[in-house]
Amino acid sequence: MAESADSRVRTLNFNVGVLGHVDSGKTSLARALSSTASTAAFDKNPQSRERGITLDLGFSSFTVGLPDHLRDAGGKQPYDSLQFTLVDCPGHASLIRTIIGGAQIIDLMMLVVDVVKGLQTQTAECLLIGELTCPRMVVVLNKTDLLPPNKRQSAIEKMTKRLHKTLESTRFKNCPVISVAAKPGGPEASDAEEPQGVPELIELLKKQTYLPKRDPAGDLLMAVDHCFSIRGQGTVMTGTILQGSLAINDTVEIPALKVTKKIKSVQMFRKPVSGAMQGDRVGVCVTQFDPKLLERGVVCTPGSLRTLYAAVISVRKIGYFKGSLATRAKFHITVGHETVMARVTFFGLPPLGASDTKPTPSEPCSLETAFTLDRDYFYQEEYVSSQGEGSSGPDPEQWALLEFERPVTCPSLCLVIGSKLDTDIHANACRLAFQGCLLQGFEDKGYAETVLPSLRIYKTKHKEGQVERVTDDYTVIGRNLFKKETNLQLFVGLKVTLSTGETGVIEGGFGQSGKFKIRIREGLLPDTKQLLSSTSKKKGKGGGKGENENEEEPKMDFQPVSIHLHFKRYVYDPHKKMVQS
Repeated sequence: MAESADSRVRTLNFNVGVLGHVDSGKTSLARALSSTASTAAFDKNPQSRERGITLDLGFSSFTVGLPDHLRDAGGKQPYDSLQFTLVDCPGHASLIRTIIGGAQIIDLMMLVVDVVKGLQTQTAECLLIGELTCPRMVVVLNKTDLLPPNKRQSAIEKMTKRLHKTLESTRFKNCPVISVAAKPGGPEASDAEEPQGVPELIELLKKQTYLPKRDPAGDLLMAVDHCFSIRGQGTVMTGTILQGSLAINDTVEIPALKVTKKIKSVQMFRKPVSGAMQGDRVGVCVTQFDPKLLERGVVCTPGSLRTLYAAVISVRKIGYFKGSLATRAKFHITVGHETVMARVTFFGLPPLGASDTKPTPSEPCSLETAFTLDRDYFYQEEYVSSQGEGSSGPDPEQWALLEFERPVTCPSLCLVIGSKLDTDIHANACRLAFQGCLLQGFEDKGYAETVLPSLRIYKTKHKEGQVERVTDDYTVIGRNLFKKETNLQLFVGLKVTLSTGETGVIEGGFGQSGKFKIRIREGLLPDTKQLLSSTSKKKGKGGGKGENENEEEPKMDFQPVSIHLHFKRYVYDPHKKMVQS
């Protein structure tokens, strides 16, 4: 944890995400809680106003005395104070793109609910994002001043009960619910009106704090949410360190622009510091860099991030998503700090092996999800859910290939969320479709030719034809398995099975009409020979041009002998070879 300019004061930074439905009063609540607003907070930055941009993530902070349960948390260098950094995520239509960016750095989630309206679609989506990214939550029932005073308490109790019921099946079961009025009288009211319930909320937040896992090791990854210039100093990038650490004089890369810059100075909430680490909210000053080039994005250790054109992820459907997840469909994919459209192909373990591997639903990025290019996988027309098959167990383990419409820059093993953001925002439907972890990325623009052939995803194929006649005890002629124009050479050597039990091998074509010759190595069974000779006799009666009409007749007396050809074909094999096990 970075220290402030006064090295005797050590401050523990704790990130609280303020999420909720549009107009639930998140920004008013953050304003009421805050004493120090950071650069990006509350949409005040003149540059952004000029350009008509509402800043994506508002950040502000306030510092309180260290609660007793954290007194020994700093080890040999105990902390003196606790700084809450509030990450105010927007609640408008593009909510998800931004929230997911913010949620990756959140230690505690504050879900703001309008007490009059209750849970709304976006509230449910925020809850889901919280489940994927955050261990703890506090629910804040806001706008209690809008309830009639004589019914206020009973309305709050009713809503609290309803929320606890909703949260029962989530990781936030029994989480605390508190009621406030962040801006009594609404946005137009004068600031003279005191917020209600805010001191109690601060005490509750203090009780909910813990020592977050912070690791200064590893490559730097910083999510930048704002960039502006200060005359005579340089360009300041503000953001939160997602992993690793940084210090003055370090060289950092802006991967989206492929440029590197040296850090000139570092600040944490207006105070100069020598460095900062994971979880810290910082302003980093660099020189000779145009702030217009980077409104939002990531900064990292040079060479540590990869730019991907496609990726393989582990995948798990989000239960509240009502639609099916179909292969070849397009989804909005949020990965790293970007949201981009991608075409998705689902695949799983071959049918027999599917029960061998148990999925790990709660941890999308646990390394137990073993994906390797050395194994065969089964192509799926859509995501396979266990719910529809009378089973309530977890879904079978499965993966997806994502093919991005434009390249994305992200760290490996990062969280991936797929959504349908084009769904009507007012429709009462969850837009988050699936979650997963990025397991393998493809950096080659020509990945379809260079890498995909090594991805062994196959489809099974089954063709059925009939035995037309017997040539000798070891040879039969078949029909209706191939079209006239099929190149039969591709099928020579493949095994077939007769409905009477014999196995044979396709030896080649017979004539020009798609008929073919099968060699039965063990010879035909006596019963089969008898059946086929009686078939030939029946067919022989019709003869000539009327043969097709009379072919239907024998079905009354006998069952024709059918030929079955089973093989698999690898989806990305450029030679489209047929393979039999």
